[in-house]
Order: sequence, then structure tokens, then C-alpha cells
Amino acid sequence: MNTSKRFIAPLLLAGLLAGCANTTPRWDAQFGASTRANLAAQVLDPAASRNPNPAVGVDGRAAKGAHDRYQRSFAQPESAPPPLIINTGAR
Repeated sequence: MNTSKRFIAPLLLAGLLAGCANTTPRWDAQFGASTRANLAAQVLDPAASRNPNPAVGVDGRAAKGAHDRYQRSFAQPESAPPPLIINTGAR
């Protein structure tokens, strides 16, 4: 019995200490990369605010139609979800 305790105790200690190990070095190295990529995409053209015609390729009629369809999508109320029926098998 004494030898099994000597064998199990170090295994248990090693198992507990394994939880302290850093297991995400690849994730940690890339932490914030998505945010930096989004920021770079937003500041790609620093003079974009001075562009007098920012929506090149979209005429006024098409833009108004798209905007109107977008606004009408919120006018229709959502339908109620179907009722939840739970059958327990009892009569």
C-alpha cells in the first residue's frame, strides 16, 4: 500500500501542475491581430472624408430603393414562434 501511495502522489501532483501550463502560445502570439487588421482597413484612405462622391457606382434611384426596402423590412411585425409542446407520455 505504501508503494502505491509513492507512485500515485507524484502522478496526481503532475496532473494538478499541468493545469498551470501555458497551452495557447499560438493564440497569444496572434492576440489582437483581428483588431489591428480592422483598424488598418478603416484607415486605408485617410483622405476618404474629403471625397465629395463617396458612393461611386450607385445612382440615386437605386440607393433610394435600397433604403426604402431596408426601412420596410422593419415595418412588418415578427410572427410569434410556434408554441412549445412537451409530450411526457402521460394521459
